[in-house]
Amino acid sequence: MTDREKLKKLLLEKSYRKGTFTLSSGRESDFYIDGKQTILSAEGAYLVGRLIFELIQNHQDDIGAVGGMTLGADPLVTATSIASFMADEPIPAFIVRKEAKGHGTENFLEGQKNMPEGCNVTLLEDVVTTGGTLLQVIDRVEAQGFKVVQIITVVDRQEGGEKTLADKGFKLETIFTRAQLLDEE
Repeated sequence: MTDREKLKKLLLEKSYRKGTFTLSSGRESDFYIDGKQTILSAEGAYLVGRLIFELIQNHQDDIGAVGGMTLGADPLVTATSIASFMADEPIPAFIVRKEAKGHGTENFLEGQKNMPEGCNVTLLEDVVTTGGTLLQVIDRVEAQGFKVVQIITVVDRQEGGEKTLADKGFKLETIFTRAQLLDEE
């Protein structure tokens, strides 16, 4: 079984639920994918870190850091940074806060001291629906002088996020689309 097949199995076992759910976008759905349930397992973190790092290695730009919005991206960026270190190609991680820090530096970004100034970055998200969260992250990251050149999600629900990002000039890369995860294609 490949790493991708193992991750799919884990996502379906630990993260996929049928029922009626309200998503962070406000939309209602008949299924929910709680990516953190898989990604916070040791095997899930290992697999997702390796698979995302492979996508980063296949990208044409040099990536200086990997990050995303807390809380969904926190385990992803950590797993990916560790996978890069284990491959002897370390990429630092950063986290984007939902609210600016209310004291000290009052930053939206944590981990900037590890990032090369003005570097290219990859953004990560566990599940993408409309892409709204990623647009916020892009604005905050670019406001700090970094350039978003790659966006990766574990699962694209195929509900408009890819188009939203494309309309802004960004390509969404996926480990799985909803159709691939649920064998709908």
